[in-house]
Amino acid sequence: MAVGLKQKEIVNKIVEKFLSSGFVVMLFHYDGFVDGWKSLAWSSCAIHVSAINQTKWWFAKRFLHPDIVAEYNYIFLWDEDLLVDNFDPKRYLSIVKEEGLEISQPALDPTKSEVHHPLTVHKAVSKVHRRYYKLKGSGRCDDKSTAPPCIGWVEMMAPVFSKKSWQCVWHLIQNDLIHAWGLDRQLGYCAQGDRMRNVGVVDSEYIVHLGLPTLGGSNGNEARFCDLSFALQAPSDSPGDNRAKVRMQSYIEMQVFGKRWKDAAEKDKCWIDPYEQANKTSH
Repeated sequence: MAVGLKQKEIVNKIVEKFLSSGFVVMLFHYDGFVDGWKSLAWSSCAIHVSAINQTKWWFAKRFLHPDIVAEYNYIFLWDEDLLVDNFDPKRYLSIVKEEGLEISQPALDPTKSEVHHPLTVHKAVSKVHRRYYKLKGSGRCDDKSTAPPCIGWVEMMAPVFSKKSWQCVWHLIQNDLIHAWGLDRQLGYCAQGDRMRNVGVVDSEYIVHLGLPTLGGSNGNEARFCDLSFALQAPSDSPGDNRAKVRMQSYIEMQVFGKRWKDAAEKDKCWIDPYEQANKTSH
């Protein structure tokens, strides 16, 4: 989990739940304030890694190599702005195993969360859901939909990966694309089989996503940008401008990732895309 000291109270509640359930916790400190966590009783039990102004995907690529985490069956690669009052890690994994989910996320409480994609919304009468329905307007999703974001998809703020899926996902993460935009739509290729079955959202254990800005936000954590666009290099004293730069950088990275995927697929004459037709005909 990538963390900043300003979210210490929220992170403390998350970590306490996981440690009490027998998990190993690794904190990625993007603000460099590692000593600020020493007052918490569990601090010495967690693994601390610090690099100024980096994202969790930058950290994950460098410190969560599949060989390093090979002894663990599941990887929770979470953001720091999540409330876990209605979430239990052990019960969550019990459901994941029962449902055969290789890639998953807890559902979001829609009354308290910043929701970006309807597929992630908590369903009160469901244990797990895999599909989202949108029967009007553009971008429809129905029973015939076979591709993200209608099905076979999770969001990137609280993904949970099985050991086997992480061995694949880690290789999809690009060293220089620190925001990982576009990666979510390709996660199904790492689902160890049918993405319509092996990717899902767990409803019975759900969370709240606060949607707090960290990189480039008003808390003073200004993002460091890659040299993908010179327009993003100009300094600014405005937190709003910095946040806009982060979003612009993320969008640029998504375009770069998409082009790399397309180029690699065209170059590899031996690879057969199992979802080629589904992606072309998705609603």
